Amino acid sequence: MLGTIINSVAILIGGTVGLLLRKGISERFKQTVMQGLGLSVFVIGVSGALKTENMLVVIFSIVFGGIMGEALEIEEKLEVLGRWMEKRVGKGEGLVAKGFVTTSLIYCVGAMAIVGALESGMTGNHETLYAKSLLDGVSSVIFASTLGLGVLLSSVSVFIYQGLITIAAGSLADLLTEAVVIEMSAVGGLLIIGISMNILEIKKVPVGNLLPAVFIPVFYPLVQPAAQYFLQIIEVFL
Repeated sequence: MLGTIINSVAILIGGTVGLLLRKGISERFKQTVMQGLGLSVFVIGVSGALKTENMLVVIFSIVFGGIMGEALEIEEKLEVLGRWMEKRVGKGEGLVAKGFVTTSLIYCVGAMAIVGALESGMTGNHETLYAKSLLDGVSSVIFASTLGLGVLLSSVSVFIYQGLITIAAGSLADLLTEAVVIEMSAVGGLLIIGISMNILEIKKVPVGNLLPAVFIPVFYPLVQPAAQYFLQIIEVFL
């Protein structure tokens, strides 16, 4: 858990610095910076998604993960939680919920979050999470300067999310082959592209409802024969 704890603290520190800088940045500069961040997030997502070695796994994961997420209404629950936090600590900013949801997803669905937490749990190696802590800490300065207090609150999401993966990693070691981890990272990259579209206000993508897709590759080897049969049926009709 050490890597996850340091990651959460880095976001808190970076976010605090961003809040202190916030009042000195005009709205025009904030908007430009957010657009730049959106483009950067898009590139990160594309680079992660292209690592897939089996596109069928990605498609299968997105479809069934999306169904699960819609049934659980994850996106709505995240927004409700964000609005609740906004009422408690937001002081009428209006951006707390957006900052919390946006940065929680960015910091949680990326490849480094998944791979780093798995390494931490299975081998005790925290190097990936240390590197992620540095990146998240720096980016949280920028995000907090534009999105406000919600960015700091995302440190709680990171702690819970990565912590649970770290704890579960030992018991899932047999299922977490290199191929499975690669596809988990690829799905995470695709979700990051969705986040970038939200930041750039191109199209509202319910990334929260797609979050279960990241974990579907863990179980894909168990249902792969059925998925291939399903694909063959589709090809017949096409």
